[in-house]
Amino acid sequence: MNYRFLAQTPLFQGTSPQEIEAMLACLGSNVRRYEKGQIIYRAGEVIHALGVVLSGSVLIETDDVWGNTTVLDCAGPGHIFAETYACLPDEPLMVHVKAAEACQILFLNVRRILQICPTSCGHHTTLVQNLLSLSAQKNLNLSRKIFHTSPKTIRGRLLSYLSDQSVRSGSRSFTIPFNRQQLADYLNVDRSALSNELSKMQREGLIRADRNQFVLLGI
Repeated sequence: MNYRFLAQTPLFQGTSPQEIEAMLACLGSNVRRYEKGQIIYRAGEVIHALGVVLSGSVLIETDDVWGNTTVLDCAGPGHIFAETYACLPDEPLMVHVKAAEACQILFLNVRRILQICPTSCGHHTTLVQNLLSLSAQKNLNLSRKIFHTSPKTIRGRLLSYLSDQSVRSGSRSFTIPFNRQQLADYLNVDRSALSNELSKMQREGLIRADRNQFVLLGI
């Protein structure tokens, strides 16, 4: 286990590698590897552990009865997933969690995280505070998705999403975490229609795009 890496992640921010090693020994932790496309959590399951991505990345998706998939989020190294459901032990998952590529996941039992530590150790309190902060950030991310999918046109959704990515990166040149299909799923649009609209925007001098790298042009 790379405790130095974990000490730099948002969940363990403010704790030392030595403290993390001690915490993991009592938090019901385990590590599993998954291949690309493998399901980590399936909709309908009741879970008790959140996941921390140690390497690779995962997609949080939802499917309807006709097989249409919508990407809700992407989690890369250091990010967590399924923490909300793990905090609500009787609430079945409404989403799938799937390996976007080969990945390694650390699972932590949330009940043990939320229990009051008998020794009132400071690093346990820090972990709980970090978990609350991350949950709030996830709610904000879902609000962003709603905001980006509110426009009725594909261009409107692209402009909303790309503008937000530019502001968050602090530059007109940035890299997004999705490929074309994943971006189409995230924005709830058809992939071909999305690609056509991106091509039009490039011809009109609004953007420059190369796979998941974008540059916003014009005024």
